[in-house]
Amino acid sequence: MLDSLREKIVQIIEQKSDVTTRLQEICELLKKEVAYYDWVGFYFRNGEKEELKLGPYAGEPTDHTIIPFGKGICGQVALSNQNFVVPDVSAQDNYIACSITVKAEIVVPLFVDGENIGQIDIDSNTPDPFTQDDERFLEFVTAEVAKIL
Repeated sequence: MLDSLREKIVQIIEQKSDVTTRLQEICELLKKEVAYYDWVGFYFRNGEKEELKLGPYAGEPTDHTIIPFGKGICGQVALSNQNFVVPDVSAQDNYIACSITVKAEIVVPLFVDGENIGQIDIDSNTPDPFTQDDERFLEFVTAEVAKIL
């Protein structure tokens, strides 16, 4: 199912609309098409600050518009440069709760010229839904997004 979305992601990336609009379309597509993607958003490094700033997203509004490096799953990925899959958010000590309905999270860093400049963050209300297929697919998404940043 995820593989069938690859072509749609490429089509969005190749549009002539501005970057923010294309990122918003990707968030909305993923949230709509993947049943267990309940919140999909991008966070980007906030200038030279050691923090992430919320970019386009699809899902419930969040208070977490700024996340310091090291804090929560997103903040940890900003430092580790590694994918982070959380099958059960209640088992994570350094988890920032966005909603009581969230059961799992996956964060995949976004690299431009080898530098971690942001990430895609997905919350799921389904316990332990993410597989290696999700990781590979989201790595594909971030690689495509990097082409327009």
